[in-house]
Amino acid sequence: MKLMSWLDPKRVVHAHCDLPCGVYDPAQARIEAESVKGCIDKFNGSDDAEFKQRAIQIKEERAEMVKHHLWVLWTDYFKPEHLAKHPNLHELFWNATKAAGDVKKSTDAAVAQKLLDAINEIDKIFWDTKK
Repeated sequence: MKLMSWLDPKRVVHAHCDLPCGVYDPAQARIEAESVKGCIDKFNGSDDAEFKQRAIQIKEERAEMVKHHLWVLWTDYFKPEHLAKHPNLHELFWNATKAAGDVKKSTDAAVAQKLLDAINEIDKIFWDTKK
């Protein structure tokens, strides 16, 4: 019995996310989305078929990383109280992840900009929740 009491925590800590705040940030998704846009710009500015193929490969990998970072933020950071304060949050994430999928099918810089704009909207709400 003495061993079991030794294993009991000395204090209980509560956090609204999986780890204490400071770990989550939309910047990770934004950086990858900026890379996607950069790859599209490089693709459109080149006549080299091999270079273009590589740009597409990197663009698609980065777009998938955008989706990952957005979903981690949505599922691990944002809580019901955030949704209550920002009722459009679910739609913003839906649109942003759809935009990340759209850039995988496109070489249009405007499509990449739409993704960046969606992430910027999420970013504004994220920082509002940090106040």
